[in-house]
Amino acid sequence: MHHLHPLAFAPTWQRIQMDSILIQGGCPLNGSVQTSGAKNAALPLLAAAILTDKPVTFQRMPHLCDITTMITLLANQGADVSMDDQDRLRIDTAPSNNPEAPYELVKTMRASALVLGPLLARFGRARVSLPGGCAIGARPMDLHLKGLEAMGAKISVEHGYVDAKVEKKLHGAHIAFDKVTVTGTENLMMAAALADGETILDNAAREPEVVNLAESLRNMGADIENDGSSCIRIRGVESLSGGELEVIADRIEAATYLAAGLISGGEVTTRDINPDLLDTFLSRLRDAGAIVETGKDWIRCSASNRLRAVNIETSPHPGFPTDLQAQFMAIMCIAEGSSVIRENIFENRFMHVQELRRMGARIVLNGNMAVVEGVEKLSGAPVMATDLRASASLVLAGLAATGETTISRVYHIDRGYERIEEKLGQLGASIRRITPHTDMFWRPDFATS
Repeated sequence: MHHLHPLAFAPTWQRIQMDSILIQGGCPLNGSVQTSGAKNAALPLLAAAILTDKPVTFQRMPHLCDITTMITLLANQGADVSMDDQDRLRIDTAPSNNPEAPYELVKTMRASALVLGPLLARFGRARVSLPGGCAIGARPMDLHLKGLEAMGAKISVEHGYVDAKVEKKLHGAHIAFDKVTVTGTENLMMAAALADGETILDNAAREPEVVNLAESLRNMGADIENDGSSCIRIRGVESLSGGELEVIADRIEAATYLAAGLISGGEVTTRDINPDLLDTFLSRLRDAGAIVETGKDWIRCSASNRLRAVNIETSPHPGFPTDLQAQFMAIMCIAEGSSVIRENIFENRFMHVQELRRMGARIVLNGNMAVVEGVEKLSGAPVMATDLRASASLVLAGLAATGETTISRVYHIDRGYERIEEKLGQLGASIRRITPHTDMFWRPDFATS
């Protein structure tokens, strides 16, 4: 076991914000790629470590900017961070004595709000900066705060910080969310795990990442039932133990690489992923004419002909994921016919449209609806990433385009994709990361199957 400065967890391929990615399109992607652990599952699991004074060890923790930020946040609160001989991350929050999440650490990451519930449950107080993250629309913490107030917390919001405290201990409550919220469900589930009495979360999120958190909390001794449904029941316990927790596969990453194979005219297999996590996405690919094969822990996609246009609309799980809307739109840009894409989760999640148009895509926006008329080919162009999933859609478009595409502000993509240029390069992409210090170039002749 060796102790780490939290930034030591940051991989060497993470670069500064001036980085860009250069793609030479027209190379069909073929082969298989291993699926990393899911960012959206890993972040709440890290926050859950606050709930216990025993060490927690994590398997399949992805190396991402947001993960490094969360680890740094825990270390800033006094936690001990270390890595064992099998590269498993170990967090021990027993020494933690600072229940604060400062603006300097949370300004780039929305999920930092997840520490609010655990800090309040364990220490009886918390001071958490209102977080930042992708500019994809309003994601207010109101539902989090209303739930915690129903559990006995006294909360004030001043000078950009949430100050919360509870006199003795949080108590159980019946909380009905006005709308489905993933981080709100996770935050209140963690808070309720140590509360007095029973908490019921109505209209709760059903995402696989929520289920992963519930299963992990149960492994630590929590009493949680009905996760994966819209009504979750939590009976508070006196304390939680440590243990070894495993991050589930990143369904969004896996789907993005499957889309990369399809849009480039190749065949890609994603490994170490349960196909059930992507039921809705795979169903729409089949509707578009893709050949989808699955096994117990793998998915393979290809197409014998040009894909045809299909309509989608985003909705909470088990509906079509909002985190895959941009990637699916990129595929539809070169599909045969016209498709209608409705975004029902975030109001600003069409910022990639303007950049796709620069590459020759024909897209008309009308409120939360985009009408995409497929073209035979896209053309490479300089474009700018505006958020995490928009970045992925531009990478996909660049793989399909003729000529050269340069994507700037790729720090967005480093928040959610582990070694993306390396993985795409191994599949046959001609992709190059440009930094002020060095170039990383992956050529098709490096491709592996």
